[in-house]
Amino acid sequence: MKREDLNDLLWFMAVAEDRSFTKAAARLGTSQSTLSHTIKQLEARMGLRLLTRTTRSVAPTEVGERLLRALAPRIEDLETDIDSLMAVRDKPSGTIRITLSDHALDTVVWPKLRDVLHDYPDITVELYTDNGFRNIVEDRFDAGVRLGESIDKDMIAVRISPDWRLVAVASPAYFATRPIPVHPQQLVEHTCINQRHLHSGGLYVWEFEKAGRELRVRVEGQLIFSTSAAQIDAALNGYGIAYLPENLVTPHIASGRLIQVLEDWSPLFSGYHLYYPSRRQTSPAFQILINALSKRPA
Repeated sequence: MKREDLNDLLWFMAVAEDRSFTKAAARLGTSQSTLSHTIKQLEARMGLRLLTRTTRSVAPTEVGERLLRALAPRIEDLETDIDSLMAVRDKPSGTIRITLSDHALDTVVWPKLRDVLHDYPDITVELYTDNGFRNIVEDRFDAGVRLGESIDKDMIAVRISPDWRLVAVASPAYFATRPIPVHPQQLVEHTCINQRHLHSGGLYVWEFEKAGRELRVRVEGQLIFSTSAAQIDAALNGYGIAYLPENLVTPHIASGRLIQVLEDWSPLFSGYHLYYPSRRQTSPAFQILINALSKRPA
C-alpha cells in the first residue's frame, strides 16, 4: 500500500464515521471539495464504491462498512502504540554514559545521584572512571566530568562543584629521615607516589602555582596508581609524597597522620563541570542528571 492510500483511507474513515463530508472536512482541517475529490480517487483506484451519497446524507456501502470494520481496530492499535511511544519520549528512561575521575565520582557525582535515582528506575547510568581525558563523542559517552578549565570551548559545561585544590602530603614516618621540601623543584630529590592516566597511559605531571608563576614537576617513586584511595593508603604507610585533592586528605592532616607541604604552591582549580556536546538534544533522563548534579548542597 502506498503512503497516499493510507492517508486517503483515514479520510474515508472520517467521512464514514461522521456520515458527513462537511463535518469530516472540518475535523480533518481541509475543504469539503478536496475531501470529496480524494474519496472519489480512492474509490477509482480500488475499483469499489465505498460511500453512498445523497443530497442529505452520506453512508458507507456494504463494502465500505466491511472496510471500516477492518480499518478501525488497526488504526486504534496504531494510535495506542504511538501514544505509548510519546509517553516514552516524555518519561525519564534510557542509558546515560559518563566518563569522570574517581575523585569526581566519589566526592561529587555519586553523592548527588544516589538518592535521586531511586525515583527513576528506568534510567540506567554508567559511570566510567578514568583520570585522563576522553573524547566523549568518539568514545560514545553522553557526557563527561572534568575541571572547568580543561573543557573544550565547543562543549556545554555546567558547574557541579566548588573550586578545589591539590595538596602535597606525606606521613611523619617518611619525613623522619628526609627534609621537608619548600620548593616544588625539590620534589625531584624525594620519593613520590605517581598517578597514571588510564586512557592516555601517561603519568600526571604535578602542577604548582605561586604569585602567578606556574611550575610543572615530573616526579619519580616506587609506586604508580590510577586511583586516589590507593595513593592515600601508600602515603599513610610512608611510601612517599602524594599529590591529592585536599578534601580527601584533610581528616588525615587534622589527625596528624599526614603532613602537608608546599601549601603556598597549591593552586586552586576551577571545580568540576558536567560537559556534553552543544548539538546534543537533552533527553528527559539526561535533564534529570543535569538538575541533580548542578544542585548546590543544602
